[in-house]
Amino acid sequence: MSRPGLAAAGQPPMLELRDLSKRYRTGDLALDAVSLAVPGGQVMALIGPSGAGKSTLIRCVNRLVEPTAGKVLLSGEEITALGPAALCRARRRMGMIFQEYALVERLSVMENVLSGRLGYVGFWASWFRRFPAADIATAFRLLERVGLSDMRDKRADALSGGQRQRVGIVRALMQNPDLLLVDEPTASLDPKTSRQIMRLIVELCAERQLAAIINIHDVALARMFAARIVGLRQGRIVYDGPADGLTTEALTAIYGEEDWHATIRAADGEVDQPDAVPA
Repeated sequence: MSRPGLAAAGQPPMLELRDLSKRYRTGDLALDAVSLAVPGGQVMALIGPSGAGKSTLIRCVNRLVEPTAGKVLLSGEEITALGPAALCRARRRMGMIFQEYALVERLSVMENVLSGRLGYVGFWASWFRRFPAADIATAFRLLERVGLSDMRDKRADALSGGQRQRVGIVRALMQNPDLLLVDEPTASLDPKTSRQIMRLIVELCAERQLAAIINIHDVALARMFAARIVGLRQGRIVYDGPADGLTTEALTAIYGEEDWHATIRAADGEVDQPDAVPA
């Protein structure tokens, strides 16, 4: 079995970070020469204590945060070297799913979903919300896939947290991305809905052969759903391996001293069965 993070022979990884660093104006070093590779189709969970650099890493990938040093490559293209127009085009290939959903509350579910195509349609078409028939058909299919087809005309502010996160997932998929960047998708959700959302993300990535980086604070969820886990501490990688290798020793290296046996048992003992009704 190949080591986590290695692409197939002769193929560049979908995403590669080379000595990526970020120092903020305050002097805080959020990322310290981070290097890793994510092959196509791999779901990677990014874990670590608050302030470890997880959100900064995700935002440096699509340059919502500008790295201080290092390189980001997407299918071999150096994202960190692109000018504004080329960066806009590259961002189409990177779908972002946010912790707080980032929906336009007064717009309908369908309107929020179609906003995922704004990088592809012209200004006036987007202003008047005139999208190609093929885009609308895709939106209908994706909403049905995530169990929201009967809510397409509801305003976003009328949805539950789990429903809002599903809308955010569909909006990201409307970009037809190669990579998903997922920032704390379960932080505001109850345990059952959190499992549903994580299961949905992993299933959609498998169906579409998408690579994904999921910043997640819940270690048990990470071990349940991610094939590969990267642990950050003070901006450095201190663990990179399979979920079943995340032992008490590895968790201590990431988070510090604690009794981790209960966390490991919670993940290993979880019966992962489909839930009947989407949240």
